[in-house]
Amino acid sequence: MPSTPSVTSTLVQSGGPRPSASILGERHWFEFLQPLLDAASIMASLIVVKIFARGYVDEAAWAMGLLAIIAFFLSSKLTGLQRPDRQITVDGEIISIMTTWAMTVCVLAVTAFATRYGEQFARSVMFAWILTSPALIGLTRMCLRILQVGLLRRGIGSRRVAIAGWNQLGHQTRLNVEREPSLGLQFAGFYDDRNSERLIADLDDDADSIGNDETADQLLRGNLADLVEAARTGDVETVLITLPMRAEKRIRSLLDELSDSTASVYIVPDFFVFELMHSRWTQVGGLPAVSVFENPLFGIDGAVKRVADLTLAISGLIVISIPLCMIALAVKLSSPGPVFFRQRRYGLDGQEIRVWKFRSMRVCDDGPVVKQATANDPRITRVGAILRRTSLDELPQLFNVIEGTMSLVGPRPHASAHNEQYRGLIRGYMMRHKVKPGITGLAQVSGCRGETETLDKMQKRVEYDHQYIRTWSLLLDLRILARTMLVFWKQPEAY
Repeated sequence: MPSTPSVTSTLVQSGGPRPSASILGERHWFEFLQPLLDAASIMASLIVVKIFARGYVDEAAWAMGLLAIIAFFLSSKLTGLQRPDRQITVDGEIISIMTTWAMTVCVLAVTAFATRYGEQFARSVMFAWILTSPALIGLTRMCLRILQVGLLRRGIGSRRVAIAGWNQLGHQTRLNVEREPSLGLQFAGFYDDRNSERLIADLDDDADSIGNDETADQLLRGNLADLVEAARTGDVETVLITLPMRAEKRIRSLLDELSDSTASVYIVPDFFVFELMHSRWTQVGGLPAVSVFENPLFGIDGAVKRVADLTLAISGLIVISIPLCMIALAVKLSSPGPVFFRQRRYGLDGQEIRVWKFRSMRVCDDGPVVKQATANDPRITRVGAILRRTSLDELPQLFNVIEGTMSLVGPRPHASAHNEQYRGLIRGYMMRHKVKPGITGLAQVSGCRGETETLDKMQKRVEYDHQYIRTWSLLLDLRILARTMLVFWKQPEAY
């Protein structure tokens, strides 16, 4: 199970529900300062460029800068750049900044073209601004992170946090707290009613990953009564309860006692027992609920992905129209049979769809039993072998994307016969159909392509599909498309 860089979701650690804000429910000063710095960077870069080129800043520049700020923040809602709970690496943040700024520039270009407002700016000024603005945004963000981490490591603005519950979830929470100083939390220790010997024994195989008896003695500060006393005296300012959900009575009792203190108390639900798919907090008639199996593409996300699919698919068909005709002619002349092959497969929510492909075999299996292609398969034609090795046989699926039964990126659709075979063998197999199938996917660019002659290979492919559903974003789709182009001609496992 991969670790996550922050406790803003220990829940996400196991694919759990994504909170709408930090698990601590607090807005730090830098979360308010960051958007202001982004806006200041955009405007400051334009002012500097304008003064350097013209010696003054006119009203047109102020208006353009304001429009850019508005477009930048609207675009950041799509890329997730401004989400305070977003877990992101330095490289990921740089990519997000560039993507958000590129969308902003597109908005400015369309506005300038429609209103002829761009005529008031020299091309050299606009070009210099387009280059300097994202660089300044990245620089201010880096400086803010350095300042933030430095202050928190010195205890400025940090809070002492204790964890109630010595278990896997508790230790993962501790690791997240210690790995992410920006949370502003200082780990104060574990509290549990069991002694250290019993705690280590109960953790069984996980003991090596969290320490030995000596480590337990060092980390365990006392029992739950000691935790209540520490909260009452102010030694502990925040309490994270990681007790298992089956310990309802212990949790209720602890909450009753902690209510006699000023400590902030939070329950971290034990969602490790579930296999959650892009889950989120929601409400049912005002009652909080957690979606266990959910489609991540609801609301604006689904609309954005659909628009991107249509735009890229239609553009792609226009660009490759002549190669498509040449491939179709080669298929027709190389062997008897139809040019296209339509096979029954599962689509969104398990609905049956017909997937388009260039025919690459001498047969068109689409019955209850479909034999997978193997190395040196005699059913594959000479032209078909080239098409399958380069994935060119998948190009007609752009028509599926346009009609809405498929997406450019998503779990690859398997033949219906294979779905029926594996759904009873692999736990959560059908969860891959919570999103539209794709022409390419995370599994395919991660090396899981070709024949799945063993159950382990199919299991690995499904794991990548689940990871894609849990972590979907438009930026992830763009990365997968880029990686698809890079591995396009290097697929020895494809036949």
